[in-house]
Amino acid sequence: MIKKIVSMFKILNSNSKPGEIANAVCLGIMLGFVPKNNLLWYILFIFFSFVRINKNAYFLTTLIMSFFAHLADGFFDSFGYTILTSEGLSPLFAKLIDIPFVGFTKFNNTIVCGSLAFSLIIYIPLFIGLVFFVKIWRTKITALWNNSKIAAFFYKLPLVSKFREASLELM
Repeated sequence: MIKKIVSMFKILNSNSKPGEIANAVCLGIMLGFVPKNNLLWYILFIFFSFVRINKNAYFLTTLIMSFFAHLADGFFDSFGYTILTSEGLSPLFAKLIDIPFVGFTKFNNTIVCGSLAFSLIIYIPLFIGLVFFVKIWRTKITALWNNSKIAAFFYKLPLVSKFREASLELM
């Protein structure tokens, strides 16, 4: 577990472009929100695995968001119900359900529809925010932290020394 946390900080400071890291986190959030018991999740997983992104950030974010996605199921359910019962989209969904194998994606499940739609809505603002965060992290926050007295004290703590040892093993 310690190695996973250390690897997340290494990802932020890696040579990857900020856009690759931000895209990986956004896709990981999307995949973490969507329930795993349908064909749509597996299609998205395979497709996102072939996109040029930071794979460590992608898999780690998917894993983390999968643990917390159930907390938002009530919201996803009501949001998906609103989308699926909207007047303008009902004919489209009726035609989609008649296409062979499309039903296996469970797009007509309110939680699947709501989580996917919500993920698509937050994707662009989250991507832009994460790009700025990674740039600020690399230029300002890391330098401020490493030069502070708090960091010097913090690095002397026993648990933190284990983190540092784990980070050296990953190199």
